Amino acid sequence: MDQILTPIGNAITTFLNDQHVQLLGRAIAIYVVLLWLACAYWAYRDLQSRTANPVAPYLAAIVIVLFTPILFPFGLLLYRLVRPGETVAEENERAIAEEAMLREIEAQPHCANCDRRVEADWLVCPTCRNQLRRVCPSCSRHVELDWAVCAWCGADLVPPPVAGAARPSSPARRRAVRSGAASADATAAPGSLQYDADATSPSIPAATIDPLRADRPVRGTPLR
Repeated sequence: MDQILTPIGNAITTFLNDQHVQLLGRAIAIYVVLLWLACAYWAYRDLQSRTANPVAPYLAAIVIVLFTPILFPFGLLLYRLVRPGETVAEENERAIAEEAMLREIEAQPHCANCDRRVEADWLVCPTCRNQLRRVCPSCSRHVELDWAVCAWCGADLVPPPVAGAARPSSPARRRAVRSGAASADATAAPGSLQYDADATSPSIPAATIDPLRADRPVRGTPLR
């Protein structure tokens, strides 16, 4: 057995002691060390472009270095698993694209009542029947509800009717109007005849009535 192992060991020793083999081994060792350091630097630069944290790139490079020149591929694999999926520039581009899309959606006309999308030339929302625009009586172009003048022909626009503006007055409102008219009559000049809104004959101010002749009929010129 020793006769077999001894020649094999001598051959291996002779091969390793050869200058060319030693030179090749040194070159491989230098290449592995350079690759180890290059991977650490790559992790530093890669994470620097993927995060705004100034400390994280140094930590990534230190992790690759701590895995030694022999085990650094495992450290590199670990970094590839935990690194952010997109760079800062890609994230900014995505945010700008999303903002532009939101602005485009907001620029599209929507109903103020039900928030459904409507077309620019619609007058009434087909979902909630809310009035969106109106037609100019002069040029028949579509105008907005809050416009005072038509932008196309310059015609004055009548404000849209307010709900409840044409509602008939109640009896309480009529009594309030009459009481206000009576207060105005009290401040009028003595001796002048005042007319009520609902009366068919003039009313005589109280200051011109003689209390002794209150039961007698008032003489005057009949109304025509």
